[in-house]
Amino acid sequence: MIPGSILRPILLVEDNPVDLDLTLRAFAHHNLASPIQVARDGQEALDWIPRWEAGEILPLVILLDLKLPRVDGLEVLRQLRAHPVSCDLPVVVLTSSSEDRDVKAAYRLHANSYIVKPVNFEKFMDVATQIELYWLLINHPPR
Repeated sequence: MIPGSILRPILLVEDNPVDLDLTLRAFAHHNLASPIQVARDGQEALDWIPRWEAGEILPLVILLDLKLPRVDGLEVLRQLRAHPVSCDLPVVVLTSSSEDRDVKAAYRLHANSYIVKPVNFEKFMDVATQIELYWLLINHPPR
């Protein structure tokens, strides 16, 4: 485990209650050490920026859905990248969209990764394991 990473949360930006529950269950199944913070729409995600400016601990990684109410995921990513407090945070797009235009747009906005959500629970568990292994154990994020 990377020193200091155990206390840094994961920010999960997800509006779909079924996908939210599935993601939380997948991480709980793996006894994820990092706490999960949830934003249920794009505006809730952006509301974290002033909190981080005020000194709240930055997330280890942001898991960002694209199809969000109030502010869509691409706009959230654009604003995260434009702000000095969040511009370097790892952002993994975790979405149901496999459309090439969404993938290209996310990478143009400097997403660190783009993962299409599997619909099958077992496959979703595999994805959660891979996210955990890479983003929480292998990757060395900025502080």
